[in-house]
Amino acid sequence: MLRRILPWREPRTSEDARLIVGLGNPGPEYAGNRHNVGFRVIDKLADELQLSLDRVEAKGLLGRGMVADTPVILLRPLSYMNQSGNVVKPVVSRYKVRLEHLLIIYDDLDLPLGTVRIRARGGSAGHRGMQSIISSLHTAEIARIRMGIGRPSGEPPEEYVLKDFTLDQSITMEGAYDTALAAILCFVREGITAAMNEYN
Repeated sequence: MLRRILPWREPRTSEDARLIVGLGNPGPEYAGNRHNVGFRVIDKLADELQLSLDRVEAKGLLGRGMVADTPVILLRPLSYMNQSGNVVKPVVSRYKVRLEHLLIIYDDLDLPLGTVRIRARGGSAGHRGMQSIISSLHTAEIARIRMGIGRPSGEPPEEYVLKDFTLDQSITMEGAYDTALAAILCFVREGITAAMNEYN
């Protein structure tokens, strides 16, 4: 899956860079939580692309590089989930990212465990991180990858998302992470429509 990776350069124009954002809560106590699958995808993508998340901007942790001829920015907000928009918006502005070049990855209770769904737009469906981004950017025309974590049986959702996956669930999620990485690289190379057609 690894593509030719080059050092970061400033985009040729203000419309070149792709911004890939994984949502989660900061801090070691949340690291393994179901709510943090967006962070996990970004970390795995950084490893795949041999990029370091070593730059702090606008309360976010960034990694910057090139996939073939396309500048790519990886972002993990350092705010809590429900304030994600306060991080994403200034990064979008700083790098002049076109909204069609923005992709958000986050957990979804309404999808079965390990399911990956890609959409070009839509509401938040109650996800507070996505709602914060929609509110901050004043649009729901934002591409996203939803990572299914399943719904709890008899447990409040707000408690379920802040617990770690079981061992069996973690094994199932590994396949979902691989699918998400492939979809992200397709998005970078060919756009959201191609990613939806190939990986939904």
